[in-house]
Amino acid sequence: MQGMKSRACAKLLHELLSLFPCVALVGVRQCGKTTLLGQLPPPWQLFDLEKTNDFEAISRDPDLFLRLHPNRVAIDEAQLLPPLFNSLRVAIDADRSRAGRFLITGSSSPDLLGAISESLAGRVAILELAPFSFAEVQQPEPGAGIAPLIADPESTAHSYLSLFLPKDSLRLQHDYWFGGGYPEPWLKHSPRFSKLWMENYIQTYLNRDIQRLFPGLNRQKFLLFLQMLGSCSGTIINYSDVARALGVSQPTARDYFQIAHGTFIWRHIPAFAANTAKRLVKHPKGYLRDSGLLHFLLHLRDSRDLLAHPAMGRSWEGMVIEEILRGLNSLGLSFDYFHYRTSGGAEVDLVLQGEFGLIPIEIKYGQRVGGHDLRGIRDFIKQHGCRYGLVINNDERVRLYDDTLVGIPFGCRLGV
Repeated sequence: MQGMKSRACAKLLHELLSLFPCVALVGVRQCGKTTLLGQLPPPWQLFDLEKTNDFEAISRDPDLFLRLHPNRVAIDEAQLLPPLFNSLRVAIDADRSRAGRFLITGSSSPDLLGAISESLAGRVAILELAPFSFAEVQQPEPGAGIAPLIADPESTAHSYLSLFLPKDSLRLQHDYWFGGGYPEPWLKHSPRFSKLWMENYIQTYLNRDIQRLFPGLNRQKFLLFLQMLGSCSGTIINYSDVARALGVSQPTARDYFQIAHGTFIWRHIPAFAANTAKRLVKHPKGYLRDSGLLHFLLHLRDSRDLLAHPAMGRSWEGMVIEEILRGLNSLGLSFDYFHYRTSGGAEVDLVLQGEFGLIPIEIKYGQRVGGHDLRGIRDFIKQHGCRYGLVINNDERVRLYDDTLVGIPFGCRLGV
């Protein structure tokens, strides 16, 4: 069913397989990793460590297994078998020059990336897969959003005038915003199914994944923390306040956020720090990475509830940020991201920094954006010498505010 839609990162995945002996595909549970593996052509063989037979076949003697299967082997949920990583290192080093031999996946970055850094450094490329982005649900051209323009170091504010807004994009984006991008609920198009799916997803995440990865964790406290994430999403995070509300220590509250970020349901966004005379807020922000999961935790029934909810603006902001970051990741870019806020209240929702330069991005739900709303981003552009800044909104067309600032409707795409 998920195979009905192509993924924006598929091209990058095949490129990495042509360059590296091993590729690690990481991402939140149920985002489509197994489906993407199933689309690999013969002679690829797929093994799933959540299946008893596959786990026993590999765990009995990983070195022997990899000698019997030295090429075109995909292993799903590899973090369930830590000894596998040392065996992969040995197998890769036996024929280091050959690319595209192994593909492993995992839904827990602490376990998987820790094992990779210890055993497979220099031998593996890491690619993150997320639930469907809005660009991906706009078939047949996934990934044709603003990411390529951001990635281009020669782009200016005027470059974005080449974008266009497809017909009916506004209605589709609101459906996507409310329901989120997990493939199975999106493709079912059933509110009842989505609600039941989310309920089961939370229970599976808590009772199986978290319990298995962190057996000593207080599950009742962590469940309360998950429920709190809905109200925390899009806010400046004060660990002391969260710890007090949960009745746990501040280090424990910090650990909870790291677990949520490491299992890909939460996006930790650090504060931007630069040499400046302004006093900056140094606390991080954070977002639930899927808007559908956020709205489920907020007990919202439909889009009308969402538009009337106090968290509506923060929800929109988080969804747009995820869309931008997923688009850049699908291009294989190396970049950092931050939020910016001064003690005086001036802020920029997202600041990107990479080979393309420093790009501030302000996010507004409304169609019209007033001059007062642009003061913070204009000051940032001037102070840091940025080539340009972006304002993502719901306007009817791309609008150039001045030579260094351009407004872009969220659903805009590159022309073909």
